[in-house]
Amino acid sequence: MAGREGNRKLPPRAGSFKSVALLMLIPIGGILLFFFWSFLNNALSELQRPKPAEKPVTASAISEPHRGDIVLILDDVGFDHQPLSEAMTIDPNVNFAILPNGKRSTEFAAVLHGRGFELLCHLPMEPEGFPRISPGTGAVLTSMSDAEIVRTTRANVDAIRFARGVNNHMGSRATADRRVMTDVLGALPQGMYFIDSKTTGNSVAGSLAHSMNVKTASRNVFLDDAQDDASIRHQLGELSKAAAAHGIAVGIGHMYPSTVRVLTEDAPALRANGFRFRRASAVVE
Repeated sequence: MAGREGNRKLPPRAGSFKSVALLMLIPIGGILLFFFWSFLNNALSELQRPKPAEKPVTASAISEPHRGDIVLILDDVGFDHQPLSEAMTIDPNVNFAILPNGKRSTEFAAVLHGRGFELLCHLPMEPEGFPRISPGTGAVLTSMSDAEIVRTTRANVDAIRFARGVNNHMGSRATADRRVMTDVLGALPQGMYFIDSKTTGNSVAGSLAHSMNVKTASRNVFLDDAQDDASIRHQLGELSKAAAAHGIAVGIGHMYPSTVRVLTEDAPALRANGFRFRRASAVVE
């Protein structure tokens, strides 16, 4: 009986199920084998693929070292026919000094502030040769009393919304007068700086500002006493030399088409050669 049980044949249904299961395993195994072969083939291809050659480092790929900072101030902003749109393309850190007595000063101040530029009140002050040489209406004059100087300064500053600082328009006589400059600097709102345009070598503005704890800086180079392109470009070269020698230099130009044209053309090369334009508020001390 036991021997018969050992030789017993499977029922027909069980045999059929086993056959079907074996038949199903064949395509599954084939699919698995195909994917395994594909994986091995791709892996071998990646190993055999040559690595891309590294690009040689060229001189142009090496950034220029920082050579100096330039504070660029454009004066006399606020009149018709000035190339304001072009000036705004020179560099985002150009500073604009707006005359309170300019016909379009309020409008231009709003436009420039809206574009993120730093503004200064370009304070009209008495020059040598006054009244033959006039700084325009609303100027600070040496003949004024202390109270009048304070009142005039504040009125001019208040006329230029968004101004972070002040620089003098003309003022060769006024900036050399210690009494006048003490009143002017004392009238500035807390935190406002003063840039001495240095229209005279006798100016006391910078030294007095330091003694009064008013942040200050002084002009190094005028760009456009002569308004032809060659002269302006030469002065811009002098400004970059001063920045390289001292780490920082202040250049003042005006809203002349020739000045704006040269600056627009030459600013990219200055940046490429390691010079950085800075806002006046970032460098005064």
